[in-house]
Amino acid sequence: MKIAFFELFKLEEEVLEGFFAGFDVSYSEEKLTIENVSNYKDAEIISVFVNSVVDKNIIDTMPNLKFINTSSTGYDHIDVAYCKEKGINVSNVPAYGSVTVAEFAFALLLDLARKTTMANNQLRQEDDFKITEFRGFDLNGKTLGVIGTGKIGKNVIKIAKGFGMEVFAYDLFPDFNFANANNFLYKDLEEILSTSDVLTLHAPFSKENFHLINKESISKMKKGVYIINTARGELVDTNALVWGLKERIIAGAGLDVLEGERDLKEEIKVLSNSETGVLKDYKTLLEDHVLIDMPNVIVTPHIAFYSKEAEHEIIKTTEENIKGFIDGNLQNLIK
Repeated sequence: MKIAFFELFKLEEEVLEGFFAGFDVSYSEEKLTIENVSNYKDAEIISVFVNSVVDKNIIDTMPNLKFINTSSTGYDHIDVAYCKEKGINVSNVPAYGSVTVAEFAFALLLDLARKTTMANNQLRQEDDFKITEFRGFDLNGKTLGVIGTGKIGKNVIKIAKGFGMEVFAYDLFPDFNFANANNFLYKDLEEILSTSDVLTLHAPFSKENFHLINKESISKMKKGVYIINTARGELVDTNALVWGLKERIIAGAGLDVLEGERDLKEEIKVLSNSETGVLKDYKTLLEDHVLIDMPNVIVTPHIAFYSKEAEHEIIKTTEENIKGFIDGNLQNLIK
């Protein structure tokens, strides 16, 4: 059975080589693309991460493909509907780094609250101990609005309680038992928007919540709100976010994800390809650059998940998913 892994870190490759000794396996740090897919056209199993867009063109170039593992929770980069038509099973890693990502959300928030990166940069670049630009604010007593209370959102709430924050949450499927045990309330989205000092996003991406944060929703927010997004870039309308920051409705943002970040990573290729909707992509890419350059915005390169503990969890579940398919015992199947 031919297996091809993509977007691997060195540690992942070393561990997986031990798991799949005896199989016909290839390992690559590259993402799977239409340009390189012909090198793997005989693969029966592939394992990808979020930057490999497995669409109809990719799938049709791999006639032997029977199983796709994505070593991520999100799977919007895979055409799951077309996979079903072709009889290709798709599995994901439904839970990893739920503590890791929650802690990173607070790393972003604390940096915004206390301006640690700005202060460090001043010392490094100017040898200046002046502190007048670095007055921060306490998290204690502030209201945190948590949008999405899955495993990550729940861990965020636990951390927030440790900081003495008041918590309100919004979720289509509220967990009232967890709310009672952790002393917070579920509210409707408009109330969350209008009362929160900090909004943190932990909802999965779907076509229904595309641009959940938009110009209309930002107009309803409490002035001076801070926004944290470690979920999916497409939850936030980038143009509206820039507008909210310029209008000073939003005081600052901590973003580990950006709308169109796959395109941003390959900006030159996107802008030179007239078949990819250049004008739309170009506008989003420009706005992404505006965000990155704003002093009250922190942008990190999608690393909230990336801790040694989470990486081991990803490797373990990836191995279990693939061996489960080989043994006829499908696990973590996307339905």
